[in-house]
Amino acid sequence: MEYKDYYKILGVERNATEDEIKKAYRKLAMKYHPDRNPGNKSAEDKFKEINEANEVLSDSQKRARYNQLGESYTQWQQRGGNATNFNWEDWISQKQGGGGARVDVNDIGDIFGTGFSDFFSAIFSGAPSGFGGTSRRTQTRRAVQPRNYEQPVKIRFMEAFEGASRVLQLNDRKIEVKIPAGSKTGTRVRVPGVGPNQSDVYLVVEVENDNRFERQEDDLYVDVQVDLYTAVLGGQVKVGTPKGDVMLSIPVGTQPGRIIRLAGRGMPLLRKPNQFGDLYARIKVRLPSQLSVNQKSLFEQLRDSKD
Repeated sequence: MEYKDYYKILGVERNATEDEIKKAYRKLAMKYHPDRNPGNKSAEDKFKEINEANEVLSDSQKRARYNQLGESYTQWQQRGGNATNFNWEDWISQKQGGGGARVDVNDIGDIFGTGFSDFFSAIFSGAPSGFGGTSRRTQTRRAVQPRNYEQPVKIRFMEAFEGASRVLQLNDRKIEVKIPAGSKTGTRVRVPGVGPNQSDVYLVVEVENDNRFERQEDDLYVDVQVDLYTAVLGGQVKVGTPKGDVMLSIPVGTQPGRIIRLAGRGMPLLRKPNQFGDLYARIKVRLPSQLSVNQKSLFEQLRDSKD
């Protein structure tokens, strides 16, 4: 049986924190998700590995048990051993009595269409095929505290503004999940009771950047180009907002870099779709690059009059 280095699979150090593991998993799961790689068997296999590694390293009990095995296996390698002659069965039987984390692989193996390996089955669910032993399903079940599962999901900026939906594939079930307006990167959308042992599944939202708006919580910032004459004399310019264009009044003598607030033109508040943040227009004064002889003369007169 092949030893699996779950830390290497997620690209994290062995002393990685929970947050570092979670961040690495979300990044890789987004990259190799079957929805983004249709028909790509290599990406599908990688996605399975990523989920298996996260299943172990994100659970403190499983991680502790896996680390014990890692220490034993490393010592065995240092003595010249390898995976072929490492006594997996003895190690498993010695550790099983210690109250380690055990799970029913058949309950969680296909939560997102991903099965777990023989290595995982042997360590956390009893001996795999070819090792003998008793199937976990034939043993007396131990009470398992349901744990939550996460699935990263990416949405566009306007989907975050208007709300969106995604279809969650759980084995042979398809569940439509509503993502509320006002969601931001890190928002967790709970889907109760659909996971193994009636556990919850959470969609963890990542909002794609928008080339028009900069988002800060529920407020938006947008750069507004204003010509020199409007900045000096005042006037109106068109400003884009998520709901459409509006006319913004530019006061006389507006300075470059000034920020003008448009109340209620930002993002909807999460769970409060009728309340909105603000939009802030950052004024960028556009200077003329070419002047006619007459225009140059007028600017010179202005300069001289100032002196």
